[in-house]
This record gives sequence, C-alpha cells and structure tokens, in this order.
Amino acid sequence: MQRDIFDAEHDAFRDLVRTFLEKEVVPHHAQWEKAGQVDRDIWLSAGRAGLLGTDVPEEFGGDTPDFRYNAVALEEITAAGTSGLGFPLHNDVVAPYLLRLANDEQKQRWLPGFCSGEIITAIGMTEPGTGSDLQGIATHAEKDGDDWILNGAKTFITNGILADLAPTCRSGWSTAACSCTAATAT
Repeated sequence: MQRDIFDAEHDAFRDLVRTFLEKEVVPHHAQWEKAGQVDRDIWLSAGRAGLLGTDVPEEFGGDTPDFRYNAVALEEITAAGTSGLGFPLHNDVVAPYLLRLANDEQKQRWLPGFCSGEIITAIGMTEPGTGSDLQGIATHAEKDGDDWILNGAKTFITNGILADLAPTCRSGWSTAACSCTAATAT
C-alpha cells in the first residue's frame, strides 16, 4: 500500500533506523531477551544516532519536532522483531509529559540527557486498584522543604528496570494548570 504521509527525509530516517537495528540491536537481541533487559549502552548509541527525542525541540537537544519520525522508528523496531527496546515509550509516551508539564528548569535538566540516551525514562502510571485509569491515580507528591515526598504504589512500570526518570503522579490537577512530578534515580 502506498502512503503519502512520509517524505524523503522520513525515508532516509527509516534507512537510518533499519541500519541501526541491524548493526546495533539484532546481534545482541537474544542475549538481552535471556537477561530480561537491554544493555544501557544501546540507549547512548540510539542517542548518538538521533533516534531519541525526535519530538523534542532543538533548544533541549532534540532535532525536528515531527511525530512521523516516531512512527517510522516504531514500524522498523516492530519489523525487526526487536522487542524490549523502550524507545517508543521514551519518545511517544514520556516525551509529551515532559514537554507539556515540566517547568523550564526541569526541561533544561532532563531533556538533553533524554535525547542523548544518558537519561532513560519509564512511566509509572499503573496502580493497584486503578489499573491504567489515569483519572484514578492516587499517588501524590507533597513538598517537604526542598524535596518532594511521593506517596503511593505503582505496578508494571514499563522501562523501569533501567530508568533514571519516571513521571509517576500528579502534583496539581486542573484544566488550568498541571505540573510534572517525576521520580529520579539517585
């Protein structure tokens, strides 16, 4: 089926992703499956190749905000059968939270590493009793001096085994204002 949503730049990106997967992922995939996790170094390689933060503005280390690049990457990861890579979650799920809800200081602190692969993200939304109903999230953050105290429980933290940063709760919830509260690895 011929599609007209992609242009020559997307086709070039598709070739880049396909080559990256063939050289950097496929040879290691069976070992990662056996180990139950991918190697952290693949994230740095993906960052160098320009596969991370494809929706993130240049000022924060990204490239060209165009969601079609994410679609291309997901199609190629799926076609290669390389399960376990958390790049789609990182780019498609976490990035929008950070771009829309993080304050300027958080964006400056987190997004460059997000794009380079130095910061691996997870998503901690599923809770016992609420599943993935985001309106039912009970985990909350409370300010305690210079720190935030997270209270609640999470299950099924996608990408959690390697994560350095994970949006986990709501710290303000209204149509007027929302903020991003995330757990970071120390």
